[in-house]
Amino acid sequence: MINNIVIAIIIGYLLGSFPSAYLAGRLRKGIDIREVGSKNMGAMNVFYQVGPMEAVLVTLADLGKGVGAILLVRWLLGIPPEFELLTGLTGVAAIIGHIFPGFLKFRGGKGAATAIGILIFLMPWAVPFLFIVFAIALLITRNPTFSYSLLLIVFPFVAWLIYFEDHGEPLIFFSMGLGIFLGIQYIPRLKEMHGRTGGDWRKVIRRRSLKERF
Repeated sequence: MINNIVIAIIIGYLLGSFPSAYLAGRLRKGIDIREVGSKNMGAMNVFYQVGPMEAVLVTLADLGKGVGAILLVRWLLGIPPEFELLTGLTGVAAIIGHIFPGFLKFRGGKGAATAIGILIFLMPWAVPFLFIVFAIALLITRNPTFSYSLLLIVFPFVAWLIYFEDHGEPLIFFSMGLGIFLGIQYIPRLKEMHGRTGGDWRKVIRRRSLKERF
């Protein structure tokens, strides 16, 4: 069992460490995505600093890293899908890998896309709720980062509403834990934007257009 845990963590971390945003910046523009724009190694920074097509590819890669790690661990170790401990450990390791990639001296992204991919994989019935929340939030705020960050708040409620009767308690706590952990990652960036807007939280959340950034 201990060996399986170690293997699951290593696989999750290594796949999570794949620096998709960094590679997009280097290959397309010759830049270090961590040194431009918001300095975040994520899809939105790629969107603004590299291009929309590259941002789509980075999003798909980041969404799939954790899922790929979970599927690989299940296949290699012959673990049934309902074995929640190794699934959870693999997913968390992938998120940690994204945030602290050993390939890039442990300077990575925030991990939201990887976490959302994992949670969608574990709770596919959440997708309609996520689409509605994201579309409404984006329409009102014109702030993609804020809009997809709201999705992390939706998952615990979906786990409670839809999956609770089907042994959904672990999903509730797992999604809540991820949301809190990832929320902490965004605190420095929120403080930075708050300062740049003169202390106006409304400007931090609501933008005049999709192109506006702080």
